[in-house]
Amino acid sequence: MGWCEYPRMFVEIAKPITFVSCILSLYALFYAVFFAPFAAVHQRLYDSLGMLTLAAGVSLISGLIFRDSAPNPHTRLASTLPMQLFWWAAGAISVLFVVSWYLENHCIFYRDVRF
Repeated sequence: MGWCEYPRMFVEIAKPITFVSCILSLYALFYAVFFAPFAAVHQRLYDSLGMLTLAAGVSLISGLIFRDSAPNPHTRLASTLPMQLFWWAAGAISVLFVVSWYLENHCIFYRDVRF
């Protein structure tokens, strides 16, 4: 194996590592949005914005690694698997957050026993 093969090998090793870290950062975002214990909606929103920027950064780095190893040199960054996963997950989490915020404010899911 020549010296020129080592960088290619490291890129192939880095791809699954960065992709798994992308999935874990999206999981942390999902946890911060929906399962933060005893947090008000505004606090969950601020925490989730921080986690969203972290997930975006991890997905961006992973997307750059995936784009550099693509066979087509003109592959767009947005068409790589980690970036597509980020956009779909962030969109779905945003929609679910808005729906949960609406349901929390306008629907009663418990019986009020005070008279």
